[in-house]
Amino acid sequence: MPLPREFHEIAERVNNWGRWGDDDEIGTLNLVTDAVVRAAAGTVRSGRRVALALPLHQDGLQTGLVPGRLNPFHTMVQINYEMFGPGTVATSDDTVTMALQAATHWDALTHVSHSGTLYNGRPADTITPHGRSRFSGIDKIPHIVSRGVLLDVARAKGVERLASGHAVTPEDLDEAAEFGGVTVGAGDIVLVRTGQSRLLLAGDKHAYGFPSPGLSVRTPEWFHARDVAAVATDTLPFEIIPPEIDGLWLPVHALHLVEMGMLQGQNWNLENLSTACGEESRYAFLLSAMPEPFVGATGTPVAPVAVL
Repeated sequence: MPLPREFHEIAERVNNWGRWGDDDEIGTLNLVTDAVVRAAAGTVRSGRRVALALPLHQDGLQTGLVPGRLNPFHTMVQINYEMFGPGTVATSDDTVTMALQAATHWDALTHVSHSGTLYNGRPADTITPHGRSRFSGIDKIPHIVSRGVLLDVARAKGVERLASGHAVTPEDLDEAAEFGGVTVGAGDIVLVRTGQSRLLLAGDKHAYGFPSPGLSVRTPEWFHARDVAAVATDTLPFEIIPPEIDGLWLPVHALHLVEMGMLQGQNWNLENLSTACGEESRYAFLLSAMPEPFVGATGTPVAPVAVL
């Protein structure tokens, strides 16, 4: 089924191809300038740090619904090994096998393609089994430190968790920004809280996955108009599932990653951050969310930290 006219119209309005040059591979992260980072550092007042990653373990959030999304399989390869002989210093090592998008993660710009293309008009067949992503792999992202803004959509609506079928709209984002007393601007990293992760944290990973609240296909234009650098949510699919437009799956992925060149994150734990922001009555902070530099990868685990 071809992508509908509505999708292409939105794509044309948010497209960033060539904006930072034909050779660009990092998209909207170009908006995180030195001045933006200096201003972000100025948001730190109490020094309170809030971790935003889910634990990595074998009984993780993946249920097998997405093929190949393996939860971390952690094994010890040596335990108290006296490498240099009896009575010497001993070492323990371990190894992990996992899908890079299995838990809290960033999607690289190459995670999604449409119509045979990737961000900046590059062909999708530049991703190969052995060569991996030739362009815009997650390793091309040098750093992600900027002002983070929590848009607590659930709390703004007076609920702990949005209904599973709730499509987060631009109006919802405006309401959450007003609730938090923040103005989203260029270079910001926006974290959208739906409260969906409360199901996962309570032990129900099946209910956490699908159906799920998520971003509406109308929201990419909201982020584009404000020059947002990246967006992350506390859900597995990121966008509303089942989709708003019948048969159109993952349109927000395609608009963000392919058209805008904007990184997006999924499975972020925003519950403690919601509490901390509420207690301190401010919803902007310094955010560090460094990607692991897997060469040519289409995503990476991340352990973000917000500093208030």
